[in-house]
Amino acid sequence: MSDVLKVPTMAEFMAQGKQPEVLFWVGCAGSFDDRAKKITKAFVKLLNKANVEFAVLGTEESCTGDPAKRSGNEFLFQMQAVTNIEVLNAYEIKKIVTACPHCFNTLKNEYPSLGGNYEVVHHTQLLKSLLDDGRLSIEGGKFKGKRITFHDPCYLGRANNVYEAPRELIKKLDAELVEMKNCKRNGLCCGAGGAQMFKESEKGDKEINVERTEQAMETTPDIIAAGCPFCNTMMTDGIKVKEKETEIAVMDIAELIATAQDL
Repeated sequence: MSDVLKVPTMAEFMAQGKQPEVLFWVGCAGSFDDRAKKITKAFVKLLNKANVEFAVLGTEESCTGDPAKRSGNEFLFQMQAVTNIEVLNAYEIKKIVTACPHCFNTLKNEYPSLGGNYEVVHHTQLLKSLLDDGRLSIEGGKFKGKRITFHDPCYLGRANNVYEAPRELIKKLDAELVEMKNCKRNGLCCGAGGAQMFKESEKGDKEINVERTEQAMETTPDIIAAGCPFCNTMMTDGIKVKEKETEIAVMDIAELIATAQDL
């Protein structure tokens, strides 16, 4: 298997006078965080496998402004957002997919009032539609009999009511989906949202991510599935605190499907 990934840029599409089917918004985590880069690669392999014509902005992509907005710096958020909107509109972007619920929520719900109107989908939604359309198939043999629990990202679940797409993908893996006591609408935050990822903890007797990891461990999972790079980091840290790294894996939905496909 070649390690060379096919990732065209919008500039390349523009030079050919073409429009991609979808723009893949990689996000800061997916671009710079070593762990999240693996999620990006897994998703790109799936897009290529399904013959989806996609493009990325590359160096023209900036932070959506989510951390700035959530930490109270509305001015910085609007500066970042307007810069991105100018780039997106210049390329006449219609549809965006992202593997980060923070980017997803911001692009979908915060950008329209600033002049950025796009169809925005989470990568689990796009993968589900590719599966439904027969463009992608999932062979679940590798995960047969595995117990997988799914942690609902706040900005995917409670903020945007996307609960079923990731779960339906897990079920296609022939795995056993086991739910935590706090799931879906009653999900518990991993502790990273609202720009908490970038600040020191406040006083208390337990970290939120450890509390959430304990809830996950109550389901005796083989794998904790995530749909957000921040959640992935927080749950992985929780597993390390519990010294369970050799027993429980933390994987993004895209990584699960790519692994099942031997990609």
